Amino acid sequence: MTGELRFDHFFLIAGPCVVEPHGWTLRIARKLAALCRERRLPLVFKASYDKANRSSHRSYRGPGIEAGLNELRRVRDETGLPVLTDVHCTAQVEAVSEVADVLQIPAFLCRQTDLLREAAQSGRWVNVKKGQFLAPEDMGNVVDKLKAFGARGRILLTERGATFGYHNLVVDFRGIPVMRKLGCPVVFDATHSVQRPGASGDRSGGDAKFAPTLARAAVAAGCDGLFLETHPHPARALSDGPNMISLRKLPGLLDQLLRIRAAVLT
Repeated sequence: MTGELRFDHFFLIAGPCVVEPHGWTLRIARKLAALCRERRLPLVFKASYDKANRSSHRSYRGPGIEAGLNELRRVRDETGLPVLTDVHCTAQVEAVSEVADVLQIPAFLCRQTDLLREAAQSGRWVNVKKGQFLAPEDMGNVVDKLKAFGARGRILLTERGATFGYHNLVVDFRGIPVMRKLGCPVVFDATHSVQRPGASGDRSGGDAKFAPTLARAAVAAGCDGLFLETHPHPARALSDGPNMISLRKLPGLLDQLLRIRAAVLT
């Protein structure tokens, strides 16, 4: 994506869960940029400077806002990729909007009016993760808030599963066409949808082997874009490794998804 950021073609939001040290974040970004350039697939690079809702206070949250934004600025400057990262409170929005092209509202904060207002007024695109506790049609109220605060035409909605209980999330793919009727591009989060919150005691578990299946189903259901977390070595990732798709396996999956997308459009 160059120039004004647009989401009128099928696109990918991808990267590691958190900004990782030792140059890993930039290396992952460069690899993703090359993969998507070969496939003419628009890419937004994703990584979080802080994961404020980790299961345990002992879990790695990220490098913090200053160091994390510096690394994301480096990714943007050296790869030319637009970047996406989370905001958790109104005080973060101004600094983050100076670096990020897309501000992401985490699922557990998707109804926070003050946060939505600040994000909408930043002038950046706003990606709202649908709360695991909401029906798809309930996102209409979120969209109404964002539009009222000035974000009209700069809103993405992301499906990431609904809480079922006993550490499981369930995806109802009817939610994709339901939310598309709200007039915003709808993204499917393939990796957080296979998360098992709290399943590993002091951290979340996950069933990464099912992420490609859900991704294929979401593209067949007509999603406008796909969100996934990836890492060269998911078992060594500092956050959400059990959900991640290996960077090594990503090229084959992207080729499958693009073929499905082409079939849906015919």
